[in-house]
Amino acid sequence: MVMNKSRNVFKSLVLAAVMGLTGGLTGLAQAKVVGLEAELQKWSFAGVFGTYDVNQLQRGFQIFQQSCASCHSANLMSFRNLSEEGGPQFSEDQVKALAAEYTIYDPELEDGERQAVPADRWPAPFQTELDARAANSGALPPDFSVLAKARGISQKFPYWAFNYFTGYQEGGPDYIYNLLVNYGEPPADVELPDGQAWNNYLGRGLAMAPPLGDGFISYDGEGVPETLEQYAADVAAFMMWMAEPHLVSRKEMGFRVLTFLFLLAGMMYLVKRKIWANVKH
Repeated sequence: MVMNKSRNVFKSLVLAAVMGLTGGLTGLAQAKVVGLEAELQKWSFAGVFGTYDVNQLQRGFQIFQQSCASCHSANLMSFRNLSEEGGPQFSEDQVKALAAEYTIYDPELEDGERQAVPADRWPAPFQTELDARAANSGALPPDFSVLAKARGISQKFPYWAFNYFTGYQEGGPDYIYNLLVNYGEPPADVELPDGQAWNNYLGRGLAMAPPLGDGFISYDGEGVPETLEQYAADVAAFMMWMAEPHLVSRKEMGFRVLTFLFLLAGMMYLVKRKIWANVKH
């Protein structure tokens, strides 16, 4: 009697799980798909041996400084980080000159302000959240410090399963790139609220107007196209560096650890063969 009751309970649980899973899959199948599928980009920092492109990071910083920094903060980035190895690698003199162009609010001083130095954090465009919302129709521009790690893309099966084998971790930059290059006109049946712009990638309106376009930024030197796609790729790479400035050193350390483990495994195998060579099994 007890055995039959246990079997019945087990069958009920299995049936409930199957019905729940089936209902969930049906709901997903019936869900309305909005937006565009992300177009994956080829990043220099992708893969096990990927590294940041210094020139691209410098161009990305130029875009951030001239276009993005008027609304978005980068509270975790200091001026001196721009001269560190693995980043844009500006010279110390360049960083000092850059910092001198900015004013830092310091309540401890009589005037309340002072000239920035390399050790200072990047100054926020607004002093308070209320000021930021007032200047952006009530919307709060997100901080850029770790945004490239806080965002990601959605992929269909089986493509997302391949990421476990390829080490794909560029979802944030791919998200930023696709968002920036896919502004457009809303569908005829969609009426956007005042102050919003339609984004085809997200499939909805955004409080942020298109921040970039062909020819918006003049790059120093020649040979780099001044197009929306190039701008989007450069600033996305720079934001990835801001979010993970030690990515290259982390990969190098991981490679050293794996190499050590493989060598250790080989040594242990040889030791085992030596110890048990004359022992009959």
